[in-house]
Amino acid sequence: MTTPVMDAVTQRRDLRLLIILSALMSFASVSTDLYLPAMPVMGKDLHAASGGIEFTLSGFLIGFSLGQLIWGPAGDRYGRRIPVALGLVLFLIGSMGCALSTTITQMVSWRVIQAVGACAGPVLARAMVRDLYSRERAAQMLSTLILFMAVAPLSGPILGGQIMAWSNWHMIFWFMVLLGVIAIVGLAFLPETLNPESRATTPLSYALKDYVKILKDKRVMGYGLAGACYYAGFYAFIAGTPSAYIDYYHISPQIYGLLFSVNIIGVMGANFLNSRTVKRIGSDRLFHLGSTIAALAGVMFALDSRSGWGGISGLILPFLVYAAMNGLIVANSVAGALAEATTNAGGISSLIGAMHYGSGIFSAAVLGWWKDGSPWPMGAVLGAVAITGCVISWGLKRHNHLSSVTTRQ
Repeated sequence: MTTPVMDAVTQRRDLRLLIILSALMSFASVSTDLYLPAMPVMGKDLHAASGGIEFTLSGFLIGFSLGQLIWGPAGDRYGRRIPVALGLVLFLIGSMGCALSTTITQMVSWRVIQAVGACAGPVLARAMVRDLYSRERAAQMLSTLILFMAVAPLSGPILGGQIMAWSNWHMIFWFMVLLGVIAIVGLAFLPETLNPESRATTPLSYALKDYVKILKDKRVMGYGLAGACYYAGFYAFIAGTPSAYIDYYHISPQIYGLLFSVNIIGVMGANFLNSRTVKRIGSDRLFHLGSTIAALAGVMFALDSRSGWGGISGLILPFLVYAAMNGLIVANSVAGALAEATTNAGGISSLIGAMHYGSGIFSAAVLGWWKDGSPWPMGAVLGAVAITGCVISWGLKRHNHLSSVTTRQ
């Protein structure tokens, strides 16, 4: 039986964890969103070929995806805190290298190192939530986490634009170094959530076999692929809008930061809604609803990017809806994939995270290759992956229904 005192202690613990974990999860957004207003200028300063600056995003996502495959199993074996600390150190080194880069090759290389370190926080933060909470409560906590961490992408482009107004793009990466130092200090207040008796005992070399086993799980892969399609669309927007907004529609870097940040309001609102309704409605229902709405918004975005009938407003409004569906798709898909995890929560979280962010490699690479100066390549990619994610989501619903019927029989 719980008492008011116990409830208050639990609430304080949850709030402290939310603040720390949201900061760790924000490193992905900080590393991608903060420098977006500077991308056109960076491309010129680094003498990048047409479409070449987009590969700084691809390089980051390559490191971010591959790094997760390492940190997850390491977290299952050695606990969560030590791998997070090592990741933050790598993030610092990579950020310093980016700040000092003078060529596009150097920048892409340091971005890979920066990303390998940055991904430790998000992947292990998700595993920490799984360590502490049941499925529905985990989905609720993940939504609240995303709500808290939305401050980073909300303020990132705005802050990046302001830094560009009084300094240069190098200072943006030095600011990332400062954030990494603050995160390392904050890590001292993060408790270890994985008890020694719950840790994996197999060597890290066995992680590949574990990944092969996870890849054969249709349920986990269904949630992972649907989430990956959503992220592919989101990263198509991230990679494509600096050119579309600043070069094509002639928006200033400062205004671009404001327009980009509007999308995060939708993300925050939907995550708040999900955290309030998931226990009553169910995470799967909200997940399928979000995938369907995202597909419709993606189609509208693609149509406008091709025809230009709505101008820049025709891009802003559909994507606002698409971005908001993050609140229904991401938390619920991750919670669904982790629902039956036992000793491999870190491995599943790593693989799901690698799929999510790895999909952005595809988006950024296609846009770098297909870049024609118009918003159409961005719209085409976003619309296609949004529809694909919806199809996978509803196929997963049918699979789960058939599995439940078989189990009852």
